[in-house]
Amino acid sequence: MVVRSRRRSLEPIAPGYTRADVEAISATNNEPQWLRESRLAAWELYEDLPMPSLQTEEWRRTDYRHIRWNEAEKQVRANGATLNTVPAANREPLIGEAQGGLLVFVDGKVVHNELAQELTQQGIVFTDLQTACREHPDLVRANLMTKAVLPSDGKFAALHAALWTHGVFLYVPRNKAAELPLHVVNYNTRAGASLGHVLVVLEENAQATMLVDYSSTTSETQSAYIGATELLVGDAANLQYVSLQDWNRETFEFSHQRGRIGRNANLDWIVGNMGGRLVKAYLEIELDGMGANGRMSGFFFADHDQLFDHDTQQNHNAPLTTSDLLFKGAARDTARTVWQGMIKSLPQMQKIDGFQASRNLLLSEDARMDAIPGLEIEADDVACSHAATFGTLEEESVFYLMARGIDRPTAELMVIDGFFDELLQRIPFERVRERLQAAMENKIIG
Repeated sequence: MVVRSRRRSLEPIAPGYTRADVEAISATNNEPQWLRESRLAAWELYEDLPMPSLQTEEWRRTDYRHIRWNEAEKQVRANGATLNTVPAANREPLIGEAQGGLLVFVDGKVVHNELAQELTQQGIVFTDLQTACREHPDLVRANLMTKAVLPSDGKFAALHAALWTHGVFLYVPRNKAAELPLHVVNYNTRAGASLGHVLVVLEENAQATMLVDYSSTTSETQSAYIGATELLVGDAANLQYVSLQDWNRETFEFSHQRGRIGRNANLDWIVGNMGGRLVKAYLEIELDGMGANGRMSGFFFADHDQLFDHDTQQNHNAPLTTSDLLFKGAARDTARTVWQGMIKSLPQMQKIDGFQASRNLLLSEDARMDAIPGLEIEADDVACSHAATFGTLEEESVFYLMARGIDRPTAELMVIDGFFDELLQRIPFERVRERLQAAMENKIIG
């Protein structure tokens, strides 16, 4: 038995994975040699990297040491669940009346995979990542954790690169458009660790809309989601990407998410976070080509003892680029939220326009919300600005509504709904807005 000193226990403990786990997952999936070598290289890097320290600026507000790795590190195994295991609300089209494709994972296993024939005929690939590694190695190998999220991004990024369990691959060839939206569902019925990956590759002048849905059943055992999202948007391409997360209250999420945007291309990225016990998410936009445009809209609501930490980055790596970020969130009970944002330009990247705003609504005296905006500008002809605001529920507005016969919970909901309206109006999909509003209502009224 290993006895740790008191001082030692104050340091974050790493999960108990070994190199044998990496070799086992590669062998079980009969992976190609290049992927096995990639995993092992990432594992060596993982072993060399320290666990994130609470002494560093980006982690000091997010104490994750209470995770029970003996529960959360056990990889989720499929248990015979089927498509019907997933709630109908998670499977239905949320963007339009029809779907171009539906890919459903239950406990990391594909239980449904469909793609409209009209998309297949255009050469569009929409499949699970393991299949893509075997059938489209040239497309995957060149892009999987080589351009967007890198194993060297941190301890959890390296762990993900070594042990990712499942994922989705979307590829849209040059000058092709996926006119119908694509839908991915990640649903867990069992506790433990899942390491999901999203890889989207849009070539020049391509177009797609994609929704990824994360959720899990209630559990008293802790879980970990160690994920990565890579959005590669080629020159003149256009990607609308929606991510909705509603993990159970014993899930700890550690994720790295990054989009790269080419010349005259556009990325419209929508993030909705409602679930999980603790979420540490890196969300980064890299504007690589002249005329690139990136927009990120974040919606979150924390209650009870939830902790959400969103770390966003808008990197202007080319002149004449535009970024626009708006995060709106609320916290009640003893919940805690952190938003850390940075707009950065490289030297000589002139004529850039970057904006970021964090709007926060405190709904209890015991909740806490932190917002830390930042600018790192190395050019002199730019228009970059940031803002962070905090407020509480306006009693006058609540009283006004109650005076007209509306009960207090409903009155509060109406006022809070008004607070989020600016963010919701940035979402061009009615059913996505309805889904977020329903989750918010559940947290307020139950």
